[in-house]
Amino acid sequence: MDTRRAGRLWAALAKYGMLVGGTAILAFGLYNVHRQSDITEGGVLGLVLFFDHWLGITPALVSPVLDAVCYLVGFRFLGKEFAKCSLVASLSFAGWYALFEQFPPLLPSLREHPAAAALLGACFVGLGVGLAVRAGGAAGGDDALAMTISHLTKCPISRAYLFTDVVVLALSSTYIPLKNLLCSLLTVTISSFLIGRVQTIRLGKKPPEGALAPAK
Repeated sequence: MDTRRAGRLWAALAKYGMLVGGTAILAFGLYNVHRQSDITEGGVLGLVLFFDHWLGITPALVSPVLDAVCYLVGFRFLGKEFAKCSLVASLSFAGWYALFEQFPPLLPSLREHPAAAALLGACFVGLGVGLAVRAGGAAGGDDALAMTISHLTKCPISRAYLFTDVVVLALSSTYIPLKNLLCSLLTVTISSFLIGRVQTIRLGKKPPEGALAPAK
C-alpha cells in the first residue's frame, strides 16, 4: 500500500470515526438528559422527541425516517458526499440510541432542575452534532431541511434553522411546561453555538475532507 493510499484510508477512518463518535455522544445525551427531563431540541431532533412522547415511537425508528425525508428533499442541493456521510451518521445514531434503550439511564434525572438539564443537554448535542458536521455529515436531517428552506426562500441559513426550531418548540408546548420550554429555547441557543465552535475549531490540521461550512 503506497503512502497516498494509506493517507486516504486514514482520512476515511478518521472521518467516519468522528461521525460514529459524534452520534454516540448525541444519542447518549438525548436518552440520558433530554428524554428524562422533558427538555427538547428544535428541528428534527425535537420532532423525534415529540413523536416519542405522543405516539410512543422510539427515536431509533423515527430518526432515520425523518432524516431520509429531509435528505431526499435536499439531496440535489447538498451533494453526494454529504448525503453519504449523513446516512452513516443517521444509522449510527439509531443504533446507539437503540443500544442505550436496553439499559436504564446512567445519569440522574434533572426533571426538577430544567435549567441544569438544558445546559448539560446542550453540551451533549453541541459536541455530538458538531463532530458529525465537522466530519462532513449530519446526525439529523436539520441541516438538509434548513438548507432547502434557505434555498427556496432565499433567506439566510441561520433564519431557516431558527424557523424550524421555533415551529418544533411550538409543537412541543403541547406536552412540555412553559418553564421547561424556555429552558429548551436555552438549550437550542447554546447547542447551536457549540456546534459552530466544534465544527470550526482548529486542532493543528484542517477538518476532514468533505466537511461543511458552518451551518449556523
